[in-house]
Amino acid sequence: MIHITLPEYFVQVNNRLPEEASRVLRALVEQGSMNKEELSLTSKVKRAVLDHVIMQLYALGLVDVTTEGKSKICSLTGLGNEFLSMEDIAGLGG
Repeated sequence: MIHITLPEYFVQVNNRLPEEASRVLRALVEQGSMNKEELSLTSKVKRAVLDHVIMQLYALGLVDVTTEGKSKICSLTGLGNEFLSMEDIAGLGG
């Protein structure tokens, strides 16, 4: 079993995520939870690309997606907040 620290994990995550992921995470931290249409406009990420990015971020536990009526609401998780904090401290991206 491989043991890595959370900061090491975040570095590896950051290296594998597309550049649009940072814009999506920043939009969520700045504007709060929103549906995919709003998130696409706010983050300036095309909707087709956004769906792919959201799936990756959800799988990593950085965002949560809930259903409200017919809308999918995206929100930043606690781990997502930690990732963004580490990104800022380490200058990983953004």
